[in-house]
Amino acid sequence: MSRKFFGTDGIRGLANRVITPELALKVGQAAGIVFQTGDYRHRVVIGKDTRLSGYMIEYAMVAGFTSVGMDVLLLGPMPTPAVAMLTRSMRADLGVMISASHNLFEDNGIKLFGPQGFKLSDEVERQIETLMESDLGSKLAAASGLGRARRVDDVRARYVEFAKHTLPRNMSFEGMRVVIDCANGAAYKVAPEALWELGAEVFSVGVEPDGYNINRNVGSTAPQALAQKVRELRADIGIALDGDADRVLIVDEHGHLVDGDQLMAVVAQDWREDGKLSRPGIVATVMSNLGLERYLASLGLSLARTPVGDRYVLEHMREHGYNVGGEQSGHMILSDYCTTGDGLVAAMQVMAVVKRRGKPVSEVCHAFDPLPQVLKNVRFRGGKPLEMESVAKAIAAAKQKLGDEGRLVIRPSGTEPVIRVMAEGDDRALVESIVDDVCEAVAAAA
Repeated sequence: MSRKFFGTDGIRGLANRVITPELALKVGQAAGIVFQTGDYRHRVVIGKDTRLSGYMIEYAMVAGFTSVGMDVLLLGPMPTPAVAMLTRSMRADLGVMISASHNLFEDNGIKLFGPQGFKLSDEVERQIETLMESDLGSKLAAASGLGRARRVDDVRARYVEFAKHTLPRNMSFEGMRVVIDCANGAAYKVAPEALWELGAEVFSVGVEPDGYNINRNVGSTAPQALAQKVRELRADIGIALDGDADRVLIVDEHGHLVDGDQLMAVVAQDWREDGKLSRPGIVATVMSNLGLERYLASLGLSLARTPVGDRYVLEHMREHGYNVGGEQSGHMILSDYCTTGDGLVAAMQVMAVVKRRGKPVSEVCHAFDPLPQVLKNVRFRGGKPLEMESVAKAIAAAKQKLGDEGRLVIRPSGTEPVIRVMAEGDDRALVESIVDDVCEAVAAAA
């Protein structure tokens, strides 16, 4: 059964058009009702990134939660993984992150976490949606049972200490010149602070949020400014977070980009050597490069693939006992420490490997040569172009051309009206022509 509000990563859309105060109020009421089980005072923590619309959504959600008798702890601007961690450590029944992740400021979104800090299952999200579309009047609290709301002041220090404690006690980044790009987003204070406390010489980019500039020409979706800064300062490493800091990309000392596949390879090899892998393999999505799969096989490790979305990666990890997983886009889940992707913690793990090996990032973080991979997006106005016969024929022809030496992945975006077409293989020209053929067929059908 399809869902009306929730996508692959919570609810997301244009602020004050799709993500309205009314919607936020309903989410707060419905989620509050679902998660109030047992005879005790229930609480929810709410964090946000730096978008202007965060204030509007935050207060609407406070109204929703308190109206059904739930107490609210307001965290202010904090990374998504910090909200997940604080949901657990503050014994909350529910965690909320108000963010549209890597999108620009015009969008916003709502991500929900259960009491253990994990994103909600499809089933629970459907329960919330059903309640949102029902009459909740009879479920509102009496005047004497309304919830209270208050701000929590020490959360930044809590998260910084948590992040530092994911490293060995004697690990220091002294002598490392680091440029950190916080995308003018949720980690603009905590990420530079944590790296500085670990001894690094820190230079910051994207740490002047004004409500409008989140992800604008900065962060993991626009790493060019970071690359230039790394070269200019002759830094050892550049770290690019996204707006809510749950994903990370790395820039080496030459200003060259390192994607999530390479980062997963680095961590997988290091944890394998240290005996820290809970299973002989890692989990990634269908978008990860075939080169990663071949590299892991050379180490005797497997690559389990899931649909796109870090929640699906984590579900597979939990079900099958893996402790390393992630996405090519930069989400990395290290479940020994985190219940969701954590860009800062992942970056620190990579920095620790670089420090221990005493080699440059360009060498450490080039674990394998990726196969040629081409990804293109086709925007559509409506309907279901992937169900059209002409598109099905084009996809079948593309798979036949590619054969067994590559992969073709076609999927609709979970957050916007876009069909994503990706192909990879040893022959770049063939891969490009296949993607072009499928995109033309989709565009014609759309």
